[in-house]
Amino acid sequence: MADKLLFILVNTNPESADSLGAILSQVKVAAAMEFEVDVIFSGLCDILAKKTVAEKLIIDGDPSRTVYDLIKDAHETGVQFKVCPRPFNEWEDGLIPEVGEVVGSAYIISEAMNDETESFTY
Repeated sequence: MADKLLFILVNTNPESADSLGAILSQVKVAAAMEFEVDVIFSGLCDILAKKTVAEKLIIDGDPSRTVYDLIKDAHETGVQFKVCPRPFNEWEDGLIPEVGEVVGSAYIISEAMNDETESFTY
């Protein structure tokens, strides 16, 4: 059985707070089950790593609960967040503090091919 779970957010609509909420809930549960969990924001979802983007996405119409709140909760549970930005998007200084690393395509491929890692794409 794999020890690590790799969640790649690449196809999800980065403006759909409810879809992101469902994914981030799964991520948090996986970390609570003591799996090593990495979330990579890639493709159009790379904007979720920017300051002010995730905090504007409201969950279930409740302005007191945002996608950024879910990211912070998951990070506190042990989830590691990374971003693989689209080419020519360089904004490391504007990242949310929960994003610990900027990675490239080679990192995603090597992690996905690792026998100790299960990959999920959303």
